[in-house]
Amino acid sequence: MVWILPTAGALLVGLVIGFTAGKRRRPAERRPAGPSIAVLIQRLVQSSHNAIVILNEFGDVVQHNQRAVELGVVRDRRVDIRTKKAAELVLETGEPVEIELSPTERGVQLGRGPEAVRGEIRPLGDGFLAVDAADESEAVRLEATRRDFVANVSHELKTPVGAMALLAEAVLDAADDPDAVRRFTTKVLHEATRLGTLVTELIALSRLQGAERLPELNAVEVDGVVRDALSRAQLASESTGIVIATDADSCLVVEGDRALLVTALANLLDNAVAYSQPGSPVSISRRQVGGFVEIAVTDRGIGIPADEQQRVFERFYRLDKARSRATGGTGLGLAIVKHVAANHGGEVKLWSRPGTGSTFTLRIPAHNGSSNGSHPGEHP
Repeated sequence: MVWILPTAGALLVGLVIGFTAGKRRRPAERRPAGPSIAVLIQRLVQSSHNAIVILNEFGDVVQHNQRAVELGVVRDRRVDIRTKKAAELVLETGEPVEIELSPTERGVQLGRGPEAVRGEIRPLGDGFLAVDAADESEAVRLEATRRDFVANVSHELKTPVGAMALLAEAVLDAADDPDAVRRFTTKVLHEATRLGTLVTELIALSRLQGAERLPELNAVEVDGVVRDALSRAQLASESTGIVIATDADSCLVVEGDRALLVTALANLLDNAVAYSQPGSPVSISRRQVGGFVEIAVTDRGIGIPADEQQRVFERFYRLDKARSRATGGTGLGLAIVKHVAANHGGEVKLWSRPGTGSTFTLRIPAHNGSSNGSHPGEHP
């Protein structure tokens, strides 16, 4: 093997060429393609979901994003007076300070503005401060809903429990009167049944509320759901002389959970029976509209005023409290229907007119193998 050693001239030429090439490449390395760091930081601030404001030592706004204006932290390039006072405290102590920036006036932006805004002021050094505020309206609303729910549950549970205690005392006092014992015992059984129904529905609602669309959906025959729901509602309908009529079998199939769908439809039937006069008709109809199967429950009951039609889906809301107490209603049935529909990727619709009746329509996505044709049928 023969080794060829480079000469000194060749080495020198190579070093010069390499040095020259290196000098030519360095400017390109110093100026990378794309936006600068300052531009990226500016984009980050402007795209932030939180309100971000930079203040100088005098409390003047140096920089802010659009979110700060939307949340009311900055108006006319001036910060909220509460922010300015807190900024003075941060300058004195050098410690971060949390601030409450919720709107002081109700109905801000016609009720569409944030209800709760909370933030923090942090020192940046050299007299500059950073204000970071976020809209916590949803968290506040959820907490209020939770408090209302706990209060309502406590009230609803106390009613049957208190009634059972009083009835138990009445049974003890009437121990020598078989007729009285039988009468009070029947009432105890009624209250116990009501309590058990309430607990069962609370458990069902707690599982449904806040849950995402059901991950595992099966092909469910609508006709089977209707038969099972009718079986559940049979006792209530027979006791009031109400006949529940149905249309012909449809052979429709939906994507869903059979047990939940039966519960939802049974709740609609119970609601229709409870708010109908004895002997009045209730009917069920089925049809497919586009990619959804609609199951409608129609009654000729008292009807629902327009201003209360959305509230009937709230937990524990009762249109007629006296009628609900008489029928043992819990006020949770329609709330469960609403959440069952939502968890299936569907919805529940309501048509109603006082003195005429109501139609609740459960809309559930059809099974992929179902036909896309529409079956005839009209609602009131």
